Amino acid sequence: MRIDKYLWAVRLYKSRSSASIACKKGYVQVQGQNAKPSREIYISDKISIRKNQLVKQIYVLDLPKSRVGPKLVSQYSKDITDEETIALHEAIAENQRLSRIKGTGRPSKKDRRDLEDFLDEDA
Repeated sequence: MRIDKYLWAVRLYKSRSSASIACKKGYVQVQGQNAKPSREIYISDKISIRKNQLVKQIYVLDLPKSRVGPKLVSQYSKDITDEETIALHEAIAENQRLSRIKGTGRPSKKDRRDLEDFLDEDA
């Protein structure tokens, strides 16, 4: 089975074209080598996927005939990513979420309405 089709079938990517683009950009490796979208994969292959600044390790258990439901994904692939890597990624995400000062960044709808009311009062 082609690797782009497998990544789409086990729901690691939303579309086959996005899986193909990830392969072309070098985000997907099979057995430590960059994989083209047309690369054939087999049972017991180890796939590394760099997605959202996290390198996930996937072990191929079986090859599905078509896209499978979320409950059946565990029959076809096994996530063998280190717990340390996952914990580090979650800690970084939590730190970024907490470090944002409230009120900074893009204004909300309420902020925009308050600003419009303030400007209307001056006129």
